[in-house]
Amino acid sequence: MRRVLLPGEQVIVVTRPQPRMLIVPALMFIVVPALAAYACAWVVKGGPARLVPLVPNEWTPWLLAVCLALAAWVLLGYCLPRVIAWHATRYILTSQRIVARYGMLRRRDEQVLLAAVRHVAIEQSLLQRLLHSGNISLETGYPLGTVVPDVPEVATFRNFLLDAIDDLPQGEASGADGMTDNADGMTYNPGEAWPWETREGGRDER
Repeated sequence: MRRVLLPGEQVIVVTRPQPRMLIVPALMFIVVPALAAYACAWVVKGGPARLVPLVPNEWTPWLLAVCLALAAWVLLGYCLPRVIAWHATRYILTSQRIVARYGMLRRRDEQVLLAAVRHVAIEQSLLQRLLHSGNISLETGYPLGTVVPDVPEVATFRNFLLDAIDDLPQGEASGADGMTDNADGMTYNPGEAWPWETREGGRDER
C-alpha cells in the first residue's frame, strides 16, 4: 500500500475481515485428520471384511488410499481456499480513501474517496454484534453504494473513518448536509471533532 499512496496520504488502519469465517475450517482441520486416522486403523484391523465378508484383504491398500484422499480433498479443497481468501483480503483506511482488496493471484480492488462519502452506516447481525464486527455501508450519491463486509471492531473502524473525513481539507468533503449516520440511527456532524471518550470497541488491528 505504501507504494501507491497519493501525495500527502497516510495509512490509518490496515485490517482483515473478522475471522469468524475460519471457525468451520478450523474445526474441520482438527476433526477430519482424526476421522481419517480412525478410519485407516479400522481398515487395517480388518473392519471392512467383518462388515462385508465379500471384501477381500487385497483391497486394504485401496481403502486406505480412499480414506487419505477424502481427508486431503476436504482439507485442500474446502479449508485451504477459505484460509487463503481470508488472508488475502485487506481493508485499508487512509487519510484520503478506503480500499478493500480481495484475492491473491487474481486481485480485485475497490476504493472510495473519503471526500465523496456522504453517509456511513453500520449493519450488524446478532452474531456480528456478539463478535463486535459488522458491515460498513458507504453512500456516495451513486445509485449503488459500497459495502465493506465483516469489519472487525466495526465501531472503532467507523470512528477512525469519521475522524479521517473530519480531517479532510475544507471544501473536499461532499454531501448535502454533511451528516453521517451510525448504527443506532443517530446522526453526527463530521465538522465536529470526535472526542476520544466516544470511541468504542477494542484495539486497532494492524
